[in-house]
Amino acid sequence: MEQFDQSLEVFMNNVGWLAPFLFVLLHLVRPLLFIPVIAVCIAGGYLFGFFEGAFLSFIGLTLMSWISYILVNKFPKFQKRMARLKDKIFPDRTLSVPQVMILRIMPFVHFHLLSLYLIEMTKSLKEYMIISALGLIAPAIIYTAFGRAISQFPWYLTLSMFILLVVVFSFIEKWQNSRPDSNL
Repeated sequence: MEQFDQSLEVFMNNVGWLAPFLFVLLHLVRPLLFIPVIAVCIAGGYLFGFFEGAFLSFIGLTLMSWISYILVNKFPKFQKRMARLKDKIFPDRTLSVPQVMILRIMPFVHFHLLSLYLIEMTKSLKEYMIISALGLIAPAIIYTAFGRAISQFPWYLTLSMFILLVVVFSFIEKWQNSRPDSNL
């Protein structure tokens, strides 16, 4: 991880004013390179500082959401693959928007899988993009600001944070299921 940050810093310093554009582009090619979202956001905070890094990560993640929408709607094989993954990871489970937003904060949950849930819940690209963008604010900020610190925490503190997110996720599920208008 540290070597990735150093290599990225040298590269970004050499490209000058193109660095923000290339960083957003890195977010878009990240899935092809199997780089976790958290690694790219940490690099953004390291290279650009908190505010600019979080903003650029938000732009990159939002564009990735738009690409997810296109992939699901234009390529049936991709949609079927994501649906199979959904059935494997969350069998017979319907997630709510708040649950998807909590899962977006968890670093190793598949980005396109969560996008599929949001696509299935929304009626249009506009509605999907609004909900998706709102759900990307927290990960962009948290990963950029705290990602470096989280990666340096002792294992028990990282595990505690993960357990806290699982508890919040479960609470939202129980709360949604207990409400008569649980179609959110």
